[in-house]
Amino acid sequence: MQSPEAIPFSAGALVVTSISAPNPVLRSLAEGCLKHGARFIVTGDTKSPSDFSLEGCEYLGIEDQKKLPFSYATLCPERSYTRKNIAYLSAITSKAAFIVETDDDNFPREAFWSARNPQMDGDLTRTEGWTNAYSWFTDDFIYPRGFPLRDARAETANRRDRLPGGSNLCPIQQGLADENPDVDAVYRMLYPLPFNFKGARPLLLGKGQWCPFNSQNTTFFPAAYPLLYLPAHCSFRMTDIWRSFVAQRIAWEYGWRVAFHSATVYQERNEHNLLKDFEDEIPGYLENERIITTLDTLLLSADPAQIGANLRKCYEALIGIGVVGAAELALIDAWLTDLKTLKAL
Repeated sequence: MQSPEAIPFSAGALVVTSISAPNPVLRSLAEGCLKHGARFIVTGDTKSPSDFSLEGCEYLGIEDQKKLPFSYATLCPERSYTRKNIAYLSAITSKAAFIVETDDDNFPREAFWSARNPQMDGDLTRTEGWTNAYSWFTDDFIYPRGFPLRDARAETANRRDRLPGGSNLCPIQQGLADENPDVDAVYRMLYPLPFNFKGARPLLLGKGQWCPFNSQNTTFFPAAYPLLYLPAHCSFRMTDIWRSFVAQRIAWEYGWRVAFHSATVYQERNEHNLLKDFEDEIPGYLENERIITTLDTLLLSADPAQIGANLRKCYEALIGIGVVGAAELALIDAWLTDLKTLKAL
């Protein structure tokens, strides 16, 4: 099968949610989108400045969001990172060829603005179970936020020359971040930062291989747009991590792999209370194994037209084991309704 042509950044959309006034990162992202002719959408929240203004940025304040023709926008909780879901819907409205998401403390490098291709060449892995994707891009000890602590020191061979290479459809692609990578509070309290990864071929994870991915430097292509959904009724520090587990499980049904590639951003991290982060990450430490076991045993449809039903089934299961609140289903139903209206489902 012939690989599709790479899609220029101008055909995509860049998405951020922020409560910050225009800061150096947001300005850099806006300048890049202006230069490359791409749409840049920022959703605010109740703490956002009322006079937010930034050339090259489409800013959606809390009241703007409520006026949008999305069922989800009227139900989404306030003071929640999941207001990013509204930005996704706005990007889908304009028929974006892909959606790139990041955060307001990630500076883009030039490679960030490169053309994107859902078909990727990279290293394929064969060992099932927890796979520390970060280890493919460094010889030093590091693991991604959401990775089980008990497996963090496991022998995960980062010998790329021993892995079979190949090409695969990867409609979800996770880019790494240098300087302050996405690691948990335990790592931040025990190990030195900054940290920079080595360049390497992408790593393409497939069926049975679990690794958390985040919402900080991630590209989604249209086939996977329904899987952008961030759950609201769980810990803030777990919303993108648990989304990643749901997305990976559904991706297996369609033969997709999830790609991890070299850093194209570097993070100058916003101020955090590490003990508060640790507290918010405890549900992941305690529940991630049960989550993937639950998702692994689900019977899902291999019909791409049933991706929405698969998404709902996964969250029903997570609600059933008590890791996501029951109120999530109303939000998911609104999300799916909006996607159908936008002909993205």
